[in-house]
Amino acid sequence: MRLPVNRRLGVLARYLRWTLALALAGCAAPAPPDAGSPVAAAAQPEGASGLQRKPGWRFTRAAVAAAHPLAAEAGWQMLKAGGNALDAAIAAQMVLALVEPQSSGIGGGAFLMHWDGRDVAAWDGRETAPAAADERLFLQPDGAPMPMAQAVASGLAVGVPGAVRMLEAAHRVHGKLPWARLFEPALALSERGFAVGNRLHTLLLIEGSAGALAADPQARAYFFGPDGRPHPEGHLLRNPALAEVLRAIAARGSAALHEGPIAADLVARVRGHATRPGPLSTNDLAHYLPLRRSALCTEWRARYIVCGFPPPSSGHLTLMQILGILERLPQSGAGLVDALPGANWLHRYAEASRLAFADRDRYIADPAFTPAPAGDWRTLLDGGYLARRAALVGERSMGRAAPGQPPGAASLSWAPMPVQPEGGTSHVSVVDEGGRAVALTTSIEAVFGARIMADGGTGLPGGYLLNNQLTDFAFAPIGAFGLPVANRVQPGKRPRSSMSPTLVFDAGDGRLLMTLGSPGGAAIIHYTAKTLIGSLHWGLAAQQAIDLPNFAAGNGPTTVLEAGRFPPAALAALRSRGHEVSEAALTSGVQALQRTATGWHGAADPRREGVVVGE
Repeated sequence: MRLPVNRRLGVLARYLRWTLALALAGCAAPAPPDAGSPVAAAAQPEGASGLQRKPGWRFTRAAVAAAHPLAAEAGWQMLKAGGNALDAAIAAQMVLALVEPQSSGIGGGAFLMHWDGRDVAAWDGRETAPAAADERLFLQPDGAPMPMAQAVASGLAVGVPGAVRMLEAAHRVHGKLPWARLFEPALALSERGFAVGNRLHTLLLIEGSAGALAADPQARAYFFGPDGRPHPEGHLLRNPALAEVLRAIAARGSAALHEGPIAADLVARVRGHATRPGPLSTNDLAHYLPLRRSALCTEWRARYIVCGFPPPSSGHLTLMQILGILERLPQSGAGLVDALPGANWLHRYAEASRLAFADRDRYIADPAFTPAPAGDWRTLLDGGYLARRAALVGERSMGRAAPGQPPGAASLSWAPMPVQPEGGTSHVSVVDEGGRAVALTTSIEAVFGARIMADGGTGLPGGYLLNNQLTDFAFAPIGAFGLPVANRVQPGKRPRSSMSPTLVFDAGDGRLLMTLGSPGGAAIIHYTAKTLIGSLHWGLAAQQAIDLPNFAAGNGPTTVLEAGRFPPAALAALRSRGHEVSEAALTSGVQALQRTATGWHGAADPRREGVVVGE
């Protein structure tokens, strides 16, 4: 999709001094979930592991932002070797499969936004439901939905992984270095080992030796010591099984994962699950196809073009509905009060979010199965429609919003999807010397995925974790008024996602201004929105915008604020307007690169281990 270039507007860049004291977030006790809030505390996909202040980084030529220092360094090695942004992102992702196995890997899926200097491409590597799956996949014999915890840790939840095949397809079009070269950092680290970091160790402690991960023999032998305790921080962890699998993929491409002994081992572990086997087949793996989609690019504030992923991701549409509704609300005071988002602004944001999530829950699903309202997803971002939605925002919280009816959309086509927890992910942002850029968000869904580890049939220790992405489908296929839920399970269907890899351009001259994204389940949308608002509306540097405390609201009465980061007066002010306020450790993981007058500003979330490397 070629970007319009119709105005030339200067971008004001101003930096505010760091004024926030980052308190440890890991001590916050989660609040009870709210049936209308997918970002309620108990639904958070990954636990907190503390805050580490990040300085923000400055570069003149190129940079790689990734969720682990070893992954960022691997991407930078590819750039130094003459590779481009896509090469760097692939190398970084293969290292993340090793060092951040709880979040992403070759057993999961991904969305990739790619900018080649002229066009934006959206590459879809989302998992698909097996051919033998149907809408009763997560229903119990009595017809009631299965408990989420049981569904997640099971073979039922495993979708056909798509990340590797998608990255291979994108590399054929955009890559520069040989495919096998991109695996060298991950192979070397798998063989010689890496030091277990604080975050992986902390999440293993949370999972515990009695959890579903430790119930899987392959995973237990890899992640836990003979005493049943997780390997300590600093432990040198080698993964010979993953090394063999990566070596095969480097040599034979995605066919090594989707066909032959590695595929047979994957399927055997899903179908042979001890308590809840799944329907995945070798035929499903062999016939998986990645898709190149048209990016959705939306004007914002008459200055920016924000490009994001179309359905099956709900990320861009919901994000831009929130930003579009906010833009049409009367302003009542500054957004920042004493360097924090103020209560008046938080009220407006939460109400805009309720309206956007109401539409998300009704309309957005895999477009191969669910047509867009009036045949065009952009009807959800129609200016007149957003103005009518904005008119519903009052001085008190609406509690729960009803979905709207975009222009030309049929009335009551689908039932709203009941709220379910959504899982975590990882994100990589890259800009290379030639001006190309990548925003790559990858996932295995819940922390440690389906808690099933595959060794590729090697018989060696370690391996890779399988996804539980099918739990992103609606468990109950029929909703209100007996209507089907758009995001119900169907054979070959891709589950709705919240992943929001984002590229931002100057609406006047078409220059790339930012590449960003985050993990965090449904709250990905809020973490991305906060970063965009903070950096491009409030004038903060990207690092300062990411450092701001997190906030979130789905379509329910609860507004969730990052624990310990807002003053009591702000909580009281929201409650006085009818919000049910909950505090939680909202563990975002934003990675961003932002254009400056002299090059690029790199930013990494203080809530995770990410860094930015470049020159």
